[in-house]
Amino acid sequence: MRQPLASSSLLRESALRTLQIEQAAIGGLQAKLDESFDRACELILACQGRVVVTGMGKSGHIAGKLAATLASTGTPAFFVHPGEASHGDLGMITRADVVLALSNSGETAEVTALLPLLKRLGIPLVSMTGRPNSTLAKHADAHLNSGVEREACPLDLAPTSSTTAALALGDALAVALLEARGFTAEDFALSHPGGSLGKRLLLRVRDLMHDGARLPQVALGSPLRDALLEITRQGLGFTCVVDSEGRLAGVYTDGDLRRTLDQFHNLRDVLVDDVMTRPGKRIGPDILAAEAVRIMEESRITALAVVDEQQRPIGALHMHDLLASGVI
Repeated sequence: MRQPLASSSLLRESALRTLQIEQAAIGGLQAKLDESFDRACELILACQGRVVVTGMGKSGHIAGKLAATLASTGTPAFFVHPGEASHGDLGMITRADVVLALSNSGETAEVTALLPLLKRLGIPLVSMTGRPNSTLAKHADAHLNSGVEREACPLDLAPTSSTTAALALGDALAVALLEARGFTAEDFALSHPGGSLGKRLLLRVRDLMHDGARLPQVALGSPLRDALLEITRQGLGFTCVVDSEGRLAGVYTDGDLRRTLDQFHNLRDVLVDDVMTRPGKRIGPDILAAEAVRIMEESRITALAVVDEQQRPIGALHMHDLLASGVI
């Protein structure tokens, strides 16, 4: 019977040893990458259906994560439990699909039981195992070698290094496919519309800007008093200043007001032209909201004028809108 660890230092030593073993397991995968990896990618890229990922036990958990990663990076995929597959779920697999089967031993009964049907239907099989000479590896159209020298478990029993290696190799496969497809950040966002990342990548300035009656603006030549009233009325901390043709000539902000008070003792005769910021930061309506965040942060401002192609103000965007939408 193993003696339990007695001190915090021994606990940390155990953790460090585990991380080192698993790090070595991932590093060892590099030498195992060969033309079979290329073949696996080619089979999946040519697939007209879905990638059906399967695995049992801990390999099944890794398979489920891999299916989710593939699906979110441009490769339609889903997980099928191998035990359930033999009891009806095989009907979920079609001739247009590719099966990706994970098993560290390559001999998992529930997974190898699928081989006859896959061969009969002519469904391409990609296997990921730790044993290149296993049944599953030998019958695959492409085999990915995820073998490790030992598990991080001191008993060399619990799947630890082997599942870590399979997870990393699965990520390598997904990223290679992503790059081969020319998958973009916006493509990624389309499959994550509900998360903060999707909001960052999908929302555009026009989705968040204040327009119409909520657009703060005054004309060149206006008394400063009118600009201050417009800023107060709209509550966005600034106002656009437009020329006679409606183009943005500049902006007047809360920060400009502080500078104005330092410069002028009497504001009664001051025109907005004399104290506004020219030409003023601006942005187009179809620019990603995340880009607006970058401009505001770099310029240390909290609002932007939104202009059309003729540089006419059509909206106003405030940092609060970006915060409320989850872009930041």
